[in-house]
Amino acid sequence: MTSANKRFTQKTIAVVVIVTLLYGAGVAPIAMLFVSGVIFIVMSISRRVQTREVERIFDFYYAAEAILREEERRWYGFEVAEVIENGELVLETIPDPPPLHLFTLAALYNLIGNAAATSRYLSRVVDDEYSDERHQDRPSPELRRYVALLRKIEAEPSLAPQTLGAIRSLERMRRRQAAPMLAASRRALNSEIQGTVAESTRSATAAVQVNTGSRPPIHELLHDIYSDEESSN
Repeated sequence: MTSANKRFTQKTIAVVVIVTLLYGAGVAPIAMLFVSGVIFIVMSISRRVQTREVERIFDFYYAAEAILREEERRWYGFEVAEVIENGELVLETIPDPPPLHLFTLAALYNLIGNAAATSRYLSRVVDDEYSDERHQDRPSPELRRYVALLRKIEAEPSLAPQTLGAIRSLERMRRRQAAPMLAASRRALNSEIQGTVAESTRSATAAVQVNTGSRPPIHELLHDIYSDEESSN
């Protein structure tokens, strides 16, 4: 029995217990049926919502891989931005996101030249050894659902062949490009910082030179002073 089916069975048992208690309290059978129906509807809706949240991760993989894949197609900026936004929204629903999700987001940010975001996400994938799948032994319910669906797709490729192909392609990119991409993004980020500092220094120097150059020569100042004294006399 899978963990998802096990949890569903536990919830069903809980409903039966509640109905039994209601029956023992003398609640009318019609009321018990109504309560049971409401509980099952809420459980069903909750389960569909949870499943949809997990499916959004795989939708993100499919869309992102299509953009990152080497081919002749040229993507509009707003298309890439929308995929990135969807990937960011997924992070709000899962406290321990899969490393592949973080890498995919980083690769998209690298594509649009955002070195800061690229470095931020790749640091969690490359530098933090505890973010590796092998060390995630206390998963959140969201991560459990993600892994359960991932294993189902891997075991039955015919369920979602294109999605599985995108996942495998992204995993290859992660193995080959994660570390070099992180190093490149850090170099680009350092260059941006140095360029900003240099520009600030040039601006400050130019301001000083302008202020200094605007002062009149000393002989003109002395001439004005003596002229004022003669006028007063």
